[in-house]
Amino acid sequence: MNLSLILACLWVVAATLIAMLPSRRQHWPQAYGLIAIGIPLLGFVTWQNGPLIGLFVLLAGASILRWPLIYLWRWAKGLFGEETT
Repeated sequence: MNLSLILACLWVVAATLIAMLPSRRQHWPQAYGLIAIGIPLLGFVTWQNGPLIGLFVLLAGASILRWPLIYLWRWAKGLFGEETT
């Protein structure tokens, strides 16, 4: 296993540990930090291992950070969706 995959596994472990911590702010600041670290890490994994492994890591990250993606989807749908009048 190369460095990028080790770092991706450590990212998953860190995200799991963060999810177990109690938080009054519903983990949004931690999610922003995970996203800020995860995007360059995803590029590093894809660069070292190819697009197929990069896609698997992307899906793993999306399953962990599903609520930010759900809110992004709702926002985009409301922004670009059809208006009902």
